[in-house]
Amino acid sequence: MSIQRQTIRSPIGPLIAAATQTGLVELRFADSEEPRLSAETELLTETARQLQEFFEGTRKAFTIPLELRGTEFQKKVWNAVLKIPYGSTTSYAQIAERIGNPGAVRAVGAANGRNPIAIIVPCHRVIGSDGELCGYGGGLWRKEKLLSIEGAAAKLPI
Repeated sequence: MSIQRQTIRSPIGPLIAAATQTGLVELRFADSEEPRLSAETELLTETARQLQEFFEGTRKAFTIPLELRGTEFQKKVWNAVLKIPYGSTTSYAQIAERIGNPGAVRAVGAANGRNPIAIIVPCHRVIGSDGELCGYGGGLWRKEKLLSIEGAAAKLPI
């Protein structure tokens, strides 16, 4: 199945979205490059529109079809992350408990770090058990900004 890619501008830097005809497979930050990818598909156009609404504060839930690609454990973690409500946060330990594996806190952190669909699979809502912001592939400043858009409170590490 063919994958199309598009660059999406955002207030936290350019994003690369990639999709098949049936679902979004990737949404990542494009820090190291300024690509001008411009595939125009209905799904990518809708992804860009919903992201714009999210950044404007008018969208609280995404309705983009997703194709999560990873191990069964990773998909279990990502599906648990998808259930974190807008404006809320949870810890890696709480996710481990929710997936029925309370001893897998580090594995949950690793799976969260490999999330291929940033923002829409809201791994920015996962914080440390002590309420501290920790670990975000897009940088802690982006995590803070995303949580701020949602009105979620979290502390930055000292």
